[in-house]
Amino acid sequence: MSREVIRTNLAPAPVGPYNQAIAASGRMVFVAGQIALDPQTGDIVGAGDVTQQTEQAIANLKAILVAAGATLDDVVKTTVFLKDLNDFVPMNTVYANYFSESNAPARACVEVARLPKDLLVEIDCIAVVEG
Repeated sequence: MSREVIRTNLAPAPVGPYNQAIAASGRMVFVAGQIALDPQTGDIVGAGDVTQQTEQAIANLKAILVAAGATLDDVVKTTVFLKDLNDFVPMNTVYANYFSESNAPARACVEVARLPKDLLVEIDCIAVVEG
Protein backbone atom coordinates (compact mmCIF):
# COMPACT_ATOMS: atom_id res chain seq x y z
CA MET A 1 0.00 0.00 0.00
CA SER A 2 1.33 3.44 -0.89
CA ARG A 3 1.04 6.27 1.59
CA GLU A 4 1.45 9.99 0.84
CA VAL A 5 1.40 12.87 3.31
CA ILE A 6 -0.78 15.76 2.11
CA ARG A 7 0.14 19.30 3.21
CA THR A 8 -1.07 22.75 2.20
CA ASN A 9 -0.54 26.27 3.50
CA LEU A 10 -4.18 26.99 2.65
CA ALA A 11 -5.31 25.16 5.80
CA PRO A 12 -3.96 25.37 9.35
CA ALA A 13 -0.73 23.50 10.06
CA PRO A 14 -0.97 20.52 12.41
CA VAL A 15 -0.37 21.34 16.08
CA GLY A 16 0.83 17.91 17.09
CA PRO A 17 2.11 14.59 15.80
CA TYR A 18 -0.32 14.27 12.89
CA ASN A 19 -0.67 15.41 9.27
CA GLN A 20 -3.40 17.38 7.55
CA ALA A 21 -4.22 14.31 5.46
CA ILE A 22 -2.89 10.99 4.25
CA ALA A 23 -3.59 9.57 0.79
CA ALA A 24 -3.53 5.78 0.92
CA SER A 25 -3.02 3.61 -2.16
CA GLY A 26 -3.44 6.77 -4.22
CA ARG A 27 -7.25 6.63 -3.95
CA MET A 28 -8.32 7.15 -0.34
CA VAL A 29 -7.69 10.46 1.42
CA PHE A 30 -8.04 10.62 5.19
CA VAL A 31 -8.31 14.25 6.32
CA ALA A 32 -7.61 15.12 9.95
CA GLY A 33 -10.24 16.97 11.94
CA GLN A 34 -10.44 20.63 10.96
CA ILE A 35 -11.45 23.48 13.20
CA ALA A 36 -12.14 27.16 12.64
CA LEU A 37 -8.60 28.47 12.36
CA ASP A 38 -7.54 30.98 9.73
CA PRO A 39 -4.68 29.23 7.89
CA GLN A 40 -2.76 32.48 7.35
CA THR A 41 -2.91 33.89 10.89
CA GLY A 42 -3.73 30.89 13.05
CA ASP A 43 -6.48 32.95 14.67
CA ILE A 44 -9.86 31.53 15.62
CA VAL A 45 -12.62 32.40 13.13
CA GLY A 46 -16.12 33.05 14.48
CA ALA A 47 -15.51 32.89 18.21
CA GLY A 48 -18.75 31.71 19.81
CA ASP A 49 -20.54 31.31 16.45
CA VAL A 50 -21.05 27.72 15.26
CA THR A 51 -22.18 28.90 11.81
CA GLN A 52 -18.95 30.79 11.10
CA GLN A 53 -16.88 28.03 12.67
CA THR A 54 -18.54 25.39 10.49
CA GLU A 55 -17.89 27.51 7.38
CA GLN A 56 -14.19 27.80 8.24
CA ALA A 57 -13.80 24.12 9.16
CA ILE A 58 -15.28 23.14 5.79
CA ALA A 59 -13.10 25.70 3.98
CA ASN A 60 -10.07 24.07 5.61
CA LEU A 61 -11.29 20.60 4.58
CA LYS A 62 -11.74 21.81 1.00
CA ALA A 63 -8.22 23.27 0.86
CA ILE A 64 -6.68 20.01 2.05
CA LEU A 65 -8.79 17.95 -0.35
CA VAL A 66 -7.69 20.15 -3.27
CA ALA A 67 -4.05 19.64 -2.25
CA ALA A 68 -4.75 15.89 -2.45
CA GLY A 69 -6.39 16.17 -5.87
CA ALA A 70 -9.91 15.77 -4.50
CA THR A 71 -13.05 17.83 -3.93
CA LEU A 72 -15.95 17.75 -1.50
CA ASP A 73 -17.79 15.65 -4.11
CA ASP A 74 -15.24 12.88 -3.48
CA VAL A 75 -16.00 12.73 0.27
CA VAL A 76 -17.60 9.45 1.33
CA LYS A 77 -17.59 9.88 5.14
CA THR A 78 -17.51 12.75 7.61
CA THR A 79 -17.53 12.97 11.37
CA VAL A 80 -18.80 16.15 12.99
CA PHE A 81 -17.85 16.83 16.59
CA LEU A 82 -20.00 19.42 18.36
CA LYS A 83 -19.38 20.91 21.79
CA ASP A 84 -23.17 21.19 22.16
CA LEU A 85 -25.72 19.18 20.17
CA ASN A 86 -28.06 22.17 20.48
CA ASP A 87 -25.87 23.63 17.71
CA PHE A 88 -26.83 20.78 15.36
CA VAL A 89 -29.40 22.77 13.32
CA PRO A 90 -27.15 25.77 12.51
CA MET A 91 -24.18 23.47 11.81
CA ASN A 92 -26.34 21.26 9.60
CA THR A 93 -27.67 24.27 7.68
CA VAL A 94 -24.12 25.29 6.72
CA TYR A 95 -23.11 21.67 6.07
CA ALA A 96 -26.05 21.25 3.66
CA ASN A 97 -24.68 24.12 1.55
CA TYR A 98 -21.64 21.95 0.75
CA PHE A 99 -23.12 18.44 0.65
CA SER A 100 -26.38 17.95 -1.25
CA GLU A 101 -28.79 15.30 0.04
CA SER A 102 -28.56 13.37 -3.23
CA ASN A 103 -24.77 12.96 -2.99
CA ALA A 104 -24.04 13.54 0.70
CA PRO A 105 -21.43 11.37 2.39
CA ALA A 106 -22.20 9.07 5.29
CA ARG A 107 -21.93 11.07 8.51
CA ALA A 108 -21.67 10.69 12.24
CA CYS A 109 -22.31 13.64 14.54
CA VAL A 110 -21.45 13.49 18.21
CA GLU A 111 -21.36 15.83 21.18
CA VAL A 112 -18.00 16.02 22.91
CA ALA A 113 -16.90 17.49 26.22
CA ARG A 114 -14.27 19.75 24.71
CA LEU A 115 -12.64 20.60 21.38
CA PRO A 116 -9.23 22.13 20.62
CA LYS A 117 -9.04 25.84 21.51
CA ASP A 118 -12.51 25.48 23.09
CA LEU A 119 -14.13 25.74 19.66
CA LEU A 120 -17.69 24.64 18.93
CA VAL A 121 -17.19 22.30 15.96
CA GLU A 122 -14.59 20.03 14.35
CA ILE A 123 -15.07 18.04 11.15
CA ASP A 124 -12.96 15.27 9.59
CA CYS A 125 -13.52 13.33 6.39
CA ILE A 126 -12.53 10.46 4.14
CA ALA A 127 -12.54 10.92 0.36
CA VAL A 128 -12.06 8.50 -2.51
CA VAL A 129 -10.32 9.92 -5.56
CA GLU A 130 -10.92 8.30 -8.94
CA GLY A 131 -8.03 7.49 -11.17
